[in-house]
Amino acid sequence: MKQQEYDRIASALDDDAGLTVAINSVASPASYTRASGQFDAESLPRSRVVLTCGADLTPEPVQWLWPDWLALGKFHLLAGVPGQGKTTIAMGLAATVTLGGRWPDNTRCAAGNVLVWSGEDDYTDTLLPRLIAAGADRKRIFFVDGTSVGDAVRPFDPATDTRTLQAAIEQIGCVSLIIIDPVSTAVAGDSHKNTEVRRGLQPLVDLATNINAALLGITHLSKGGQGSDPAQRVIGSIAFTAVARVVLVAARVQGNDGEDKRILARGKSNIGPDNDGFEYRLAQVEALPGIHASRIEWGAAVQGSARDLLTDPADANNGTDHADAVSLLKAELTAECWTPGDAASKALKDAGFSKKTNLERWQKTQHHAQERRHGRGLVLALIGWA
Repeated sequence: MKQQEYDRIASALDDDAGLTVAINSVASPASYTRASGQFDAESLPRSRVVLTCGADLTPEPVQWLWPDWLALGKFHLLAGVPGQGKTTIAMGLAATVTLGGRWPDNTRCAAGNVLVWSGEDDYTDTLLPRLIAAGADRKRIFFVDGTSVGDAVRPFDPATDTRTLQAAIEQIGCVSLIIIDPVSTAVAGDSHKNTEVRRGLQPLVDLATNINAALLGITHLSKGGQGSDPAQRVIGSIAFTAVARVVLVAARVQGNDGEDKRILARGKSNIGPDNDGFEYRLAQVEALPGIHASRIEWGAAVQGSARDLLTDPADANNGTDHADAVSLLKAELTAECWTPGDAASKALKDAGFSKKTNLERWQKTQHHAQERRHGRGLVLALIGWA
């Protein structure tokens, strides 16, 4: 457009500011570099980092749904190997919330609504019967079925549907607990990659913060690892436990009396105590005529770290510890007779020394042992293990 033509049109439309602005925008478009395919920096809005001074902030205490166990606005994990009743525990917690009942430590819970999103268990024949068995108020339980798009319903996707879910929650009102089973369904990518796990969890973490609800994700623990930190055995990326403010661990162990028992313990907490727990048992009941379901029956409070509480004494000890293995080594090296290799290595096996670890642990002692004729049986055993 020539300048004379523009001036004539602009003067004729002076009374219409909107059109004048539109014409100006057409006559003087934002500078665009065709080579790079981008607008020049001068045409883009300026960005700046927003800083808040600590003096302008007011410290606030953590708000708890269950004091020291479930915090409002925070993300939690409930982990355990298969068969420990993780989902049943979650349904028991949900029932307590709907009833405004009492937690295992006998503290009172404020009544609220509960949202459940499960990718494993059927709502009608599994989760609802468990909720009924736990005495839940069914009017306060809401299940996520999917996302409606026109006449179709597709699976819920937290990456794109969280805002819609928040709108639905605000219509329900008073949602104080959200349960995701398993939490890995929230991750669209590889659940073993930190960045993808954090990206998948963040919309749900933000949702919990926005509506001030406790978010509880259920996940699995790897088997074995007796004596290790249970929170470090969560399957998948370490980001699951890093993002969670509290990690609860459910496991079955053998007590000192030889009886099996189940324990729910705190494996990690960034906002409160990170130890102690409660005994529990899984009971089978008839929730409704002809409908059977499991429910949680809570037992006594127990004290100690999750590592200690969830270590099976039989597996961790087997009657022989590492000190016994050292004593065995000393005895064999000073003995006046030959010792068969199998007999010499038995106590080492009982103490937890494997062929794989033996080379590293015992190489330093082999050249000393070889100098002693009376210890040949043990030396041969160690070399054979290595």
